[in-house]
Amino acid sequence: MKISTFTATAAIPLLMMCSASSQLCAESEYPIGGSQPSQRPQGAPVIEWVQHDKRWYEEALTGINQPYPRSLWFLDNQGNWHTPFNRPGMPAPYDLRGWHE
Repeated sequence: MKISTFTATAAIPLLMMCSASSQLCAESEYPIGGSQPSQRPQGAPVIEWVQHDKRWYEEALTGINQPYPRSLWFLDNQGNWHTPFNRPGMPAPYDLRGWHE
């Protein structure tokens, strides 16, 4: 199974070229996302599958005791998109999971 990747550092020079000239964008070999938000550019990289390791689960479940509630089973289907659930939030007294200790 092939997984296409595109790094942000590769996009920076490309974005500078695109802002300088729309002709350079049209001639670029990289697909440009966001110029037509309702359509995914043909050839744009796609994440085909995600596999989280034990460490990822340990960090995502910081401050939660076993047995884990069924409401957290969504973590098994969590992709590589942003979720505030597995990142530290506000400090005490709102830090119920102890991220800032």
